[in-house]
Amino acid sequence: MAKHALVIYILVITLLLDQTTSHTSKAKAKKHNKRRVKEKDGDLKTQIEKLWREVNALKEMQALQTVCLRGTKFHKKCYLASDGMKHFHEANEDCISKGGTLVIPRNADEINALRDYGKRSLPGINDFWLGINDMVTEGKFVDVNGAAISFFNWDHAQPNGGKRENCALFTQSSQGKWSDEVCRSNKRYICEFTIP
Repeated sequence: MAKHALVIYILVITLLLDQTTSHTSKAKAKKHNKRRVKEKDGDLKTQIEKLWREVNALKEMQALQTVCLRGTKFHKKCYLASDGMKHFHEANEDCISKGGTLVIPRNADEINALRDYGKRSLPGINDFWLGINDMVTEGKFVDVNGAAISFFNWDHAQPNGGKRENCALFTQSSQGKWSDEVCRSNKRYICEFTIP
């Protein structure tokens, strides 16, 4: 009888050990599967974020194409004339809300393109805002992003407004030359959109 009890005792211990090992293995497998699920979730999350970025980029491109169709395209920029008159800050905010900035001509070719576009889009309008000002430091003209301007097209004796006139205008009557003006003046404007 003692022999049978010993055999039963050994079987019971073996079964308990087997169950404990099995439970530990299952727990490890469960933990491994959870880690795999987390990795898959991370991969899915990354893929979804990537897809959203691509969708947003496509939306931006579509909006930019709409702007280019309504306005005009020149090299890697699109120009879109305003419908109304605003002071400098309101005009720039309007351009930003559309995904651009006030127009900033960087060379003589852009000046000519703006002259032609301005004549077609803003007939009878002589002046429109440029995205150029010297509000921070008198005489140091920067674009609306704060970057220094390296190309200038000032009219004769311009800029001449001192601390009172800090915002730049494009003037059709002087062949696209610039002048400075009081920033609170209401003027038409052209927004510029960079094509990536």
